Amino acid sequence: MVALPPADTRIDRCEVSAYTIPTDMSESDGTYTWDSTTLVVVQIGTRAGTGWGYTYADLATAILIEKTLCSVLKDHDAMSIPECWMTMRRAIRNMGRPGIVSMAIASVDMALWDLKARVLDIPLVRLFGRAQAGVPIYGSGGFTSYTDRQLEEQLGTWSEQGISQVKMKVGHHPEQDLHRVHVARNALQSRTRLFVDANGAYSVKQAQWFAERFAESGVDWFEEPVSSDNLSGLNTIKEHAPASMEIAAGEYGYDLPYFQRMLDAQCVDVLQADASRCGITGFLQVGTLCEVRSIPLSAHCAPSLHLHPACALHPLRHIEYFHDHVRIEEMLFDGAPTPINGRLYPDMSRPGHGLEFKRADAAQFAL
Repeated sequence: MVALPPADTRIDRCEVSAYTIPTDMSESDGTYTWDSTTLVVVQIGTRAGTGWGYTYADLATAILIEKTLCSVLKDHDAMSIPECWMTMRRAIRNMGRPGIVSMAIASVDMALWDLKARVLDIPLVRLFGRAQAGVPIYGSGGFTSYTDRQLEEQLGTWSEQGISQVKMKVGHHPEQDLHRVHVARNALQSRTRLFVDANGAYSVKQAQWFAERFAESGVDWFEEPVSSDNLSGLNTIKEHAPASMEIAAGEYGYDLPYFQRMLDAQCVDVLQADASRCGITGFLQVGTLCEVRSIPLSAHCAPSLHLHPACALHPLRHIEYFHDHVRIEEMLFDGAPTPINGRLYPDMSRPGHGLEFKRADAAQFAL
């Protein structure tokens, strides 16, 4: 006879909601234009307490959670997260793993980790085991839709606030990219590092040419110069880029084999991962993979979501302080962290991930 978990930690409720929040202005990168962001929020409950999780996805993700994941997790022990993780993975086998399916699992996974830490009445980072007290961030925005003045103001403000590394988008209008990089560089303090992100917009030959030109302006991070599906192209760019420039990719990884293939191809200097896509469980696994390979890891977007697991990983270099997500997290979550001298620190006085969803404030954006 299979032993049942204690009644107080058995999952007995699951609530899902979705919200579309307009951006503060139209935004674009090398391959995409948008004017809103959809936030999917899930709450997992037991008699012992509840936990919150979220992802940046699509309404379809919320429907999948409600119709599939909530039902398969009912009566499972919320404290047994690996078991819940495998239960969700089996339930979606015939749907395909990447995309909205993985983002649905990721949001529930975050809620389960939060719940477990709250039941134990400890901050989430203590549950993992802290490797570092705080994590550096880099300001991320500089959208291709920005005017020169908007680009200068955003990146320059971050630099003045003590954020020592900032990132801008390139690739939408390649003929303008060198000019925009010069504008950005001139707006920054001399000690501030400048990153660029093409979101896969360039061809291999274009990216090689731009790598040389960007390096002349002090750019030392080139993210997704070509599509992250083009591993041989990424490898070519990495092998021929200036020695001062790091090549980064990995944000579209949903499962561990994806990251393994990227590292096997030796196509990045820094691996990226996004826990809103691969889950906190997956993010921790990627951290172990990076430690084995002696490759640094960078957390993609969603800074409030990443803070606690990031502090638990030795290979973690920094968290992306992405403009859209910072704005949403400050607006809709009590406890969203604020940078201190270019770093984020978890609030050790709050259990779980330290966030409380402000449902009443979010109601105006509800789908």
